[in-house]
Amino acid sequence: MHSKRLSARKNKIWLWTAVDHFRPGIPGWELGDHSSKTFAPLWASVATWQYYFYVTDGWSVYPEFIPDGDQMISKTYMTRVEGENTRLRHYLARLQRKTLCYSKAEDMLRHAVRLLLH
Repeated sequence: MHSKRLSARKNKIWLWTAVDHFRPGIPGWELGDHSSKTFAPLWASVATWQYYFYVTDGWSVYPEFIPDGDQMISKTYMTRVEGENTRLRHYLARLQRKTLCYSKAEDMLRHAVRLLLH
């Protein structure tokens, strides 16, 4: 699981993504701030996958949700997530790190990501 900031504006929007290493694509994602409030719905979905451990980037909200001993913090094993994030940025200009093609409205960004991942 990984989240990344999508805007340098005052109201920052983060795209949280979760990948299943046994299925292609990004089966779980959520848009919002960088808090546990935004991560909670994503975790509700990911928890149904019933895996034994979760590889994360070590963000501080994960221990609130992931049971002790089930989280592995590793940059090495995050390459799949980073690859999916690169693909998202490639196909959707509004996700570029520094670009003029950004969404001013969160709901338009949500629709664009949903359409791309569909």
